[in-house]
Amino acid sequence: MTLALIAKIILVVAIFVLTLAVAAYSTYMERKVAAFLQDRLGPDRAGPWGLLQPLADGVKMFTKEEFIPAASEKFLFILGPGLFILTALMTSAVIPWGPALVIAGEVIALQVADIDIGVLYVLGVVSVGVYGIMIGGWASNNKYSLLGAVRASSQMISYELAMGISVITIVMITGSLSLNDIVGQQAQGTWNVLKQPLGFLIFLVCAFAETNRAPFDLPECETELVGGYHTEYSSMKLGLFLFAEYMNMFISSAMIATLYFGGWHFPYMDKLGLGPNTLAFLGFTVFFLKIVFFIFFYMWVRWTLPRFRYDQLMHLGWKVLIPLALFKYVGHGGI
Repeated sequence: MTLALIAKIILVVAIFVLTLAVAAYSTYMERKVAAFLQDRLGPDRAGPWGLLQPLADGVKMFTKEEFIPAASEKFLFILGPGLFILTALMTSAVIPWGPALVIAGEVIALQVADIDIGVLYVLGVVSVGVYGIMIGGWASNNKYSLLGAVRASSQMISYELAMGISVITIVMITGSLSLNDIVGQQAQGTWNVLKQPLGFLIFLVCAFAETNRAPFDLPECETELVGGYHTEYSSMKLGLFLFAEYMNMFISSAMIATLYFGGWHFPYMDKLGLGPNTLAFLGFTVFFLKIVFFIFFYMWVRWTLPRFRYDQLMHLGWKVLIPLALFKYVGHGGI
């Protein structure tokens, strides 16, 4: 029990550090991908190839002037970004990051918590995240912030419906709400993206909307709302909002890989004849590469497609994606 407890503590710390590191260097990757697509260099001053740029951004955020509007609700103004980043960090607890390790005869799962309702846990925690945006926008006592918060809540609630319905078909195929079981079922057969290509497409579009990424970045639309729900925020409070968005992008990429692309599994994995620890390392590496690919895809889409109008956003969510998700649900015995 002592070894298992120590291993869990190390795993929690490692996932926390990994999430922070990926979120930090996603900002670097964002700028480099944008520069590549726009035929320019991107960051190249802070350290070799600009690799220290995220650290420079962090120092800037911590040292900027701390500003709280006089007319704001101070407690809620502070609570908003904290709640948003808390929910972003909580979602990683149920994701299986690789096959189990074997240390001193003990089997150590690379998953903080293998709960029976992992899918519901992720959807539930993600739903709470909208409160951080809503509270921050409302507490700012700024009309642009409030409009951004209202947009965010409407957008996330709308697209959560289609996302939830599309995930139901995966649960029906697997017969379990556990993410570990979903990965295991794909390891024994075929990846769900081959069984559910339309469901994958629906989930992917909804993930863009849930993470407020372009072309669904209406809650913080600079051309209309200055900065949306975080217009009045400065210093590290603004940093928490921005950091949480990249964390959400990282976790949503992990969820896409887990639900539809086999998670840590890769073809012919069981035929390599390798030991459990070597397989665990390979599985984690493959899973991480899948996540990096989807993060790159998020950025590729951002710098390629224009932003939707808000009526187009709601039309797509309610009149296109939800009917398509219901069609997939009914087509797999949901009624």
